[in-house]
Amino acid sequence: MANSKKPYKGSCLCNSITFEVNAIEENMGRCHCTMCRKFHGAEFATYGEAKKGNFNWVTGEEFLSNYLAPNGTNRQFCKKCGSSLTFSPSANVDGLIEFSLGALDSEIEQHPDAHLFVESKPNWSTIQDDLPQYSASRSSEKIT
Repeated sequence: MANSKKPYKGSCLCNSITFEVNAIEENMGRCHCTMCRKFHGAEFATYGEAKKGNFNWVTGEEFLSNYLAPNGTNRQFCKKCGSSLTFSPSANVDGLIEFSLGALDSEIEQHPDAHLFVESKPNWSTIQDDLPQYSASRSSEKIT
């Protein structure tokens, strides 16, 4: 693993796409919604946030593909290897980009701080930490 010096570096599985993040915002969520689970092929997706000006594609932007979901969310992935890279909500009024923490090559100091869309998690998944849990987004009902 690389050291935690900024900018933080990330890439897709085949290394065709690389990116840098100059500053990671405070919120880091583990999303259990059906779309995130399917997009990542896992029981939840873990995202960090960066202001758009602090997130830069370094190489391979031509290999990015977009999926615009029926709910207006946009997901970007590598069209060569399929790696899940970014997520943007339909009403992105705060100018943030959410990026897959699993795509980072650099170590970071921050840790996930919440479980989101817990009402959507599959019945075979058990949350085994003490992070706050929200039924949907952070503005929804807090479960624990």
